Amino acid sequence: MNTLNQQEIELTKKAALEVLLHNARGPYYGLPRTSGWGYPEPYTRDLMFSILGIAVTKNHVLIDGIRNVLEVLAKNQTQRGHISSLVHDRENRGSSDTTPLFLLGVSIFRMVTGEKEFLKESVEKALTWMEYQSPSDRHLIGQQPTSDWRDEQWTIGHGLFVNTLVYSYLMLLGRKVQAGLLRQEINRFTITGGVIPPHVHEGFAIRNKPWYAFWTYKIHSSERFDLLGNSLAILSGIASPARADKMISWIEKACDAMKKRNELSADLPPNFFPFIVPEDPEWQPRYNVFNMPGDYHNGGIWPFISGLYVAALVAAKKYNLAEKKLIELTRIVKLSHTEKVSFGFNEWIKAQDGKPMGQDWQTWSASMYLYAAECVGKKSTPYFETIREECN
Repeated sequence: MNTLNQQEIELTKKAALEVLLHNARGPYYGLPRTSGWGYPEPYTRDLMFSILGIAVTKNHVLIDGIRNVLEVLAKNQTQRGHISSLVHDRENRGSSDTTPLFLLGVSIFRMVTGEKEFLKESVEKALTWMEYQSPSDRHLIGQQPTSDWRDEQWTIGHGLFVNTLVYSYLMLLGRKVQAGLLRQEINRFTITGGVIPPHVHEGFAIRNKPWYAFWTYKIHSSERFDLLGNSLAILSGIASPARADKMISWIEKACDAMKKRNELSADLPPNFFPFIVPEDPEWQPRYNVFNMPGDYHNGGIWPFISGLYVAALVAAKKYNLAEKKLIELTRIVKLSHTEKVSFGFNEWIKAQDGKPMGQDWQTWSASMYLYAAECVGKKSTPYFETIREECN
């Protein structure tokens, strides 16, 4: 990496830390804000993802703030073990990813602090809750549409993203037998014949394609590409090194083709593609407002996911490509919707024209930039390194 790029990355890391410290205390019981101005609420999933970046900073103010978040989540945990969508509001329920993210977050926090028994009772309750989330009473976890981070997009049956989270926390918590069984199910092929043969269960692998299905349920599945779920599959070792190599090669070729069609202006993959268009069977009327092609969940570029993709590239030992994508992410996080700040760390970017469309100073955008920069700088992926080593 040349000196100029390195200087830019260091300046951006400093700016990201400033954003996190600014957001560290908000108006809801002193809990962190989700963004600098637009989202004062402490959203569980955003703050759980932010643990990755906060952990590598070793900043005591931020780490103490995360301790507070985890303890309040445990305090507001439901009787059966579910974790609320807002840290401070135990009645705000129904998310499929908040409980897995809580378990992942506690696992990482334990590694950072060395407190192996931290929130032990709440972790056990959450694990029990998750054991009851499998429609087939096996290993794949199910969910309702719009119940994960894609609150404006339908994910039906078993979503890839949630199941990669479950695998990751099972490995970090030492539940290797359960994790191994889940990994086997994820790597089974989707069922495409219209009939479910006896004793055959669905999976996420797609015949003759290197990526995993967006979602799968019985004879139904979506072969559209989910960057978040597939990046986590690479990071956690669910995808073999050979599959990871082929997947990354396919992603980069697909993005080059999108650029030629004027569907993509940046050198980072959209969170989801091919985009769903109004003529497609998957189109929902509400997408006209929130999810037009290249927007939001339907193909927007999300810096926090881009950070995870950079980490996945490092996990796959694609160090030069990871560095290249980090440099592009450094450019992207400067963009702001208000144009009143030097570094926007915006929520999401429109794919076709590269314009920032979400809220500025987003906690998980700043945090995942720090995590991505750490991965590239150290040529390792903190916390996931352990998972892959034990998996192999």
